[in-house]
Amino acid sequence: MNILFMILAAICLLGPLIAIHEFGHYWVARAVGVKVLTYSIGFGPRILSWTSKKTGIEYRLAALPLGGYVKMLDEREGNVKSDELHQAFNRQSVWKRIAIVAAGPIINLLFAVLLFWILFLPKQEELSTVVGKVFDHTPAMQAGLKEDDKIISIDGKPTSTWETLNFALVERAGETGHINIQAEHNGQLKQYSLSIKNFLKDQNQSALEQLGFVPYRPKIEPIVSVLSPDGAAIRQGMQVGDKVIKINSIQTHDWFDVVDIVQRSPEKLLKVEVLRGQNIIILDVMPQGKSDGMGHTTGMLGVQSNTKFIIPDQYKQTIQYTPVQALEKALTKTTDVSSMILGSMTKMVKGLIGLENLSGPVTIAKVAGQSAALGWQTFFSFMALMSISLGILNLLPIPMLDGGHLFYYFIEAIRGKPVSEKIQMIGFKIGMVLLGSMMFLALFNDFMRL
Repeated sequence: MNILFMILAAICLLGPLIAIHEFGHYWVARAVGVKVLTYSIGFGPRILSWTSKKTGIEYRLAALPLGGYVKMLDEREGNVKSDELHQAFNRQSVWKRIAIVAAGPIINLLFAVLLFWILFLPKQEELSTVVGKVFDHTPAMQAGLKEDDKIISIDGKPTSTWETLNFALVERAGETGHINIQAEHNGQLKQYSLSIKNFLKDQNQSALEQLGFVPYRPKIEPIVSVLSPDGAAIRQGMQVGDKVIKINSIQTHDWFDVVDIVQRSPEKLLKVEVLRGQNIIILDVMPQGKSDGMGHTTGMLGVQSNTKFIIPDQYKQTIQYTPVQALEKALTKTTDVSSMILGSMTKMVKGLIGLENLSGPVTIAKVAGQSAALGWQTFFSFMALMSISLGILNLLPIPMLDGGHLFYYFIEAIRGKPVSEKIQMIGFKIGMVLLGSMMFLALFNDFMRL
């Protein structure tokens, strides 16, 4: 059932994104007078099809849902009746052809704006950007960052939420140097410079973990309240009511200390000291490794603590945007995500970010399932991210992609004549090799994560 849910979630994610991408090409083509023959979601053998009696357009659902296409009347693909020549794609002006090709990626970016706008409209209660804890021997500790510092900006970019703060940090992925943080403490502004080296090149840790600080976390006593019947803890002697005092001689002041150590220690033997009644008991416990499907493995003990807590007002903020403000935020976020994706691609080519971070359809399906299980807001957020990725990828100047066609058309607009068929064919062959290599690497990474 989990696999079925994952597949259904992936279809619900990719289906609309492919449909609106192809609709962009379809709508603009018809708007400028080009005759559309087929509008297909998916490739390969048709599953369902319907032909409009009014327009003669075939609407098709095909077997392979990893893309789609809009087939237009074109002399290069077959004979065209003399009375329909004015409707052929290849007979249109270069600017009309540019508009048709660019419409697909652009509508993906606009769809992301719409999704983000919907997500920004509801009233939200979030954690404010107040530092909850600073870890020893980390860049944050060395720079002097302190608990209860409220982070105002990263490298001069305002950080009103933890999400915008993380986006600002991710932009520095793969870099070596310093991250400049402006924070407020008791009404006074402070400046911190955190040193980084190959920042986020190893993405087994989040940006905050690598810098050494986290948001506010409520104080929860490190007392075991629930034991999973099939977890490692119960098999190795832990009991309900045990208070975890130390793990590998490291003092555990609250439950989050326990979680941090365990999650970083999959399949590693831990010496756990617990207070049971009036006695100190020492247990040898090995957390089970659990993969998140993205190449990261987390330690799990199968224990829970009491999670009832109240977050103090100084660590909370209520956010309510008007429709216009929500639209501004949606546009800004779409721009930021687009910039992050382009920056990550550039850094991947330069070797600043590892190629193992490239993901394919298997990972996308797994994350689609996970996000759908967390609710419609998480699913919409992931769909918006994927819509931007699809738009940006298709705008890259690689032959076979929309961006490759646009590249040739812009050259034609400048030269006044089209690029020769021979050069275009060479380009398409290079594009096939590039895209094939990228897909092979993405699938290889997917299966290595499995």
